[in-house]
Amino acid sequence: MLAPRSSTSASRTVRHKCCSLAKALWHFSVAAEGQGIDEPLSETGLKQAVAAGGFLTNVTFTHAFSSDLTRTKQTMCGILEKSKFCKDLTVKYDSRLRERVKMRGKDFFEFLCQLVLEEAGQKEQFSPGTRSTSLETCLTEVFPLGKSSNSEFNAGGGGPGLAASVLVVSHGAFMRNLFDYFLTDLRCSLPAALSKFELTSVSPNTGISLFVIHLEEGRQPVIQCVCMNLREHLNRVTEAH
Repeated sequence: MLAPRSSTSASRTVRHKCCSLAKALWHFSVAAEGQGIDEPLSETGLKQAVAAGGFLTNVTFTHAFSSDLTRTKQTMCGILEKSKFCKDLTVKYDSRLRERVKMRGKDFFEFLCQLVLEEAGQKEQFSPGTRSTSLETCLTEVFPLGKSSNSEFNAGGGGPGLAASVLVVSHGAFMRNLFDYFLTDLRCSLPAALSKFELTSVSPNTGISLFVIHLEEGRQPVIQCVCMNLREHLNRVTEAH
């Protein structure tokens, strides 16, 4: 999400949310099933995708990215079909999102940051100095965003509003490598309640992770993890036998 730039500032400052699903869910990240042979979702996997879509139904996304494998495409479809606001959102399929190599995740993340910064600059030309809170509003209804008074990303504060809401659907191995990059290289801040087990465990299918990312040209991104490998939406999904 982008935050508008001050008219007196020489740099551009932006905040965006990334939700991910890993087949597992992923960045608004969602993770999808498996990563090897390109095959469709199982019956359980389809139910999990629908459950993830139901959980995210009120969240507005400005961008959607998916691995180009069949099961991630199906997971993305299950999510957007349940969305109240993003049913017709264009999905961009990227082969980098199925790579297990850490550098491919870094490459995709840098591409995403540059995209958001460039779009922020374009929007600033037409509406300088404005601050939108609509993206934060839909997030706080679903996630614990900005509830900590110590969070610099507090949605109710006077700082820059979120300018982009990015949904990424990839695979558990890819996301684990990307999260490792966030933690070790970019020193992502974590929720106080996040246990060591949760931090190191592999995401379940359609596990959801949410990060708020503060971008400023010429500086390293500042990342806050709101939740990792969230799975509450799967409580009613029973394994097919």
